Amino acid sequence: MKTVLLAGGTGGGKLAAGLQDVVGADLAVIANTADDIDMHGLRVSPDPDLCTYWLSGAIDAERGWGIKDDTFTVSERLELLGAPGWFSLSDRDLATCLYRTHFLAEGGTLTAAQAQIARALGVSARVLPMCEERVAARVLTATGWRELQEFLILDRGEGEIERVELTGIESARATPEVLDAIANAEAIVVAPSNPVISVGPILATAGVREAIADSPAPVVAVSPLVAGRSVKGPTEAFLRAIGRSVNAHGVASLYVGLIDGMVVDGEDPGPAPEDVAVLTRPTLMTDAASRRGLAAATLDFARELGTP
Repeated sequence: MKTVLLAGGTGGGKLAAGLQDVVGADLAVIANTADDIDMHGLRVSPDPDLCTYWLSGAIDAERGWGIKDDTFTVSERLELLGAPGWFSLSDRDLATCLYRTHFLAEGGTLTAAQAQIARALGVSARVLPMCEERVAARVLTATGWRELQEFLILDRGEGEIERVELTGIESARATPEVLDAIANAEAIVVAPSNPVISVGPILATAGVREAIADSPAPVVAVSPLVAGRSVKGPTEAFLRAIGRSVNAHGVASLYVGLIDGMVVDGEDPGPAPEDVAVLTRPTLMTDAASRRGLAAATLDFARELGTP
């Protein structure tokens, strides 16, 4: 079953790994790039790399980011020499960013760079950056505007969010690879990622919403809330910041007109989404078996929705 996953962050990476177990090379992951950052002169793409590491099995699952059993020798030395130390990259993660930066400097595309990174790590699925243009999410708090990574790491995602903005989104266009994956999909899945800062930028990229709306494939979203709370990150704060309720109903309201169904955690206390089919089941992904189980249930649900 040719499957497209819109993903960003830990929830997206986990479900991507589960879906790859089920459909293998028939999976295409469209990854958010609005939290890309330049650090130490390098192009860092946190979400595409996070998804790639989950797909390859290289992820440090305890931390939820970076590469397992890696060291931080270079980052520690850079900080000793006076470089900013708030954004740490492990050594092999730094190698990924070095490769990407050199690839781009030589005239290559972000899409081609990520494809090579995924191939080198033995990933069978495709990881597709949402666009080639630079898009940057930033957050307005009581202390002023903060770039997304600064807010998440330096501010620990704390403080009231007054506004979210995507700079550069007006120039962003879905890549041919993204549009082709959507056009050929038999199922489209929206990952249990932050709907505002992870999925939101993908859907705001010109061409993506239109391509999904035109696709005959069933579209299923998986709620990022487990028992009414986000598993990782300030998803709840971002939902409140844009005036949405912190439950599956609030998440689904961001996907109106796009999704045919939503997978909702069985312990979610809020009202169910309206006007879409709902599958209620456990959605917490704690290991490979639970990731694969959620992926299989989501695709079975999509298959049912796509049956005339």
